[in-house]
Amino acid sequence: MDNTLAYIDQASFQGVRALRRALLIEFTWIYDRPVDIDRLRRFHRNLEHGLLGRLVERSPLPFGRHRWVSAPGPADLEIAAHDRARSEVWTWADERIRLPIDPETGPAWRLGVQPLTDGGGAVNLVASHTVADGIGLSLSIADAVNGIRRDLNYPPSGSRTRRQALIEDGKQTARSLPGVAKAVIAAARVARTESDGLAESMKPSVGQVTQGKERPVVMPTVSAYFDVHHWDERSRSLGGNSNSLFAGLAARLGQILGRVDDNGHVKLSWPVNERTDGDTRANALIGGYVIADPTKVTDSLIDVRADIKRTLTSVSESRNDLLAPLPLVPFIPKVLARVVDKMINKVGTPIGCSNFGELDPSVNRPDGTDADYIAVRLLEPQITNHHLDRMGGYLFLVSGRVHGQIFVTVAAWTVGGMNTKESLRDSVHQALAEFQLTGTVE
Repeated sequence: MDNTLAYIDQASFQGVRALRRALLIEFTWIYDRPVDIDRLRRFHRNLEHGLLGRLVERSPLPFGRHRWVSAPGPADLEIAAHDRARSEVWTWADERIRLPIDPETGPAWRLGVQPLTDGGGAVNLVASHTVADGIGLSLSIADAVNGIRRDLNYPPSGSRTRRQALIEDGKQTARSLPGVAKAVIAAARVARTESDGLAESMKPSVGQVTQGKERPVVMPTVSAYFDVHHWDERSRSLGGNSNSLFAGLAARLGQILGRVDDNGHVKLSWPVNERTDGDTRANALIGGYVIADPTKVTDSLIDVRADIKRTLTSVSESRNDLLAPLPLVPFIPKVLARVVDKMINKVGTPIGCSNFGELDPSVNRPDGTDADYIAVRLLEPQITNHHLDRMGGYLFLVSGRVHGQIFVTVAAWTVGGMNTKESLRDSVHQALAEFQLTGTVE
């Protein structure tokens, strides 16, 4: 097995180091009955055998390709010492996502359990997005639940001497130079195509609002749960499907939270899953955008459904052009990565939309039995209030269906807003009422 990081995975890692913050994925399961600790420990051990059983080992060359090395996970489950009330599950989840996670020094993931005073329990898995994206992590979870261990045959850390690494990585870099030359041409072509957006991003920010002293924040998050039959009935009644109802809900929330452009439209950032059987990439996805009119989606989903289809087709057709500049990744200095991050985050006010679709039923069974609730979210715990303000705020939704439920997790930050879970819950309730959706929001 080639243990060289794919270019997109190296870009993810270099972004972590350049920006000094990391995107994490968090799965939280809630049981209305006690969790089976023995089977949860079995699940924990199995997680080491797959995408989570690795770390990044950097090349000694400043422009070399980094490599995956095998790595054991945390020694054991992290079991909370004291029981908590059911209402404190999400406070506990916020605490879990603040724990140290690192794709190079480890641990790249953590698994914890919180007994609840009503006899139930909560299970929480946090992992670095540099090691696995959402679909990759969900597949790893299903494997671990079913006792499937995939040996990726990665070498242990430090298995190459520095001299060996310098020689091997130097040869690899030399072989990559023709591809790098092509990537320069591709990057110039993309820059010309996106010249309007780049010009807009380089304008100085105006009217920035910062809220008090700069501090790291875990963005307010709420989770909503719906019966699948009710959700599907509402989507059909509006001329859409499950995917377009999720997009419509995101668009309406974007309008409520002020994330609209001069035309009153919203920009939905739509990652497209590219993972195939045996795919060991951490980030097997590519992104596209859907422009939606939030004033229309509560009456009809026909337009947004068609726009999603066009976006998926366009992303598929332009995939090679979008990926062509990636061989430049090892040569990008940290300072340029920071500049690019600032430029990207100043273009518009995108709304992140990640729909997992139908999940393998095993994903909902970390202790071997079905959890009563599951939620997934993507957060950067090191991000600060000032950075979020400079970005123009944040809105990201994650959805999936399993165990007869649809879950939708919403994370948001509004410049100058209240930025509390209570205020976000009110906004979510407002959007649901406009779609005539009935669910539980917590």
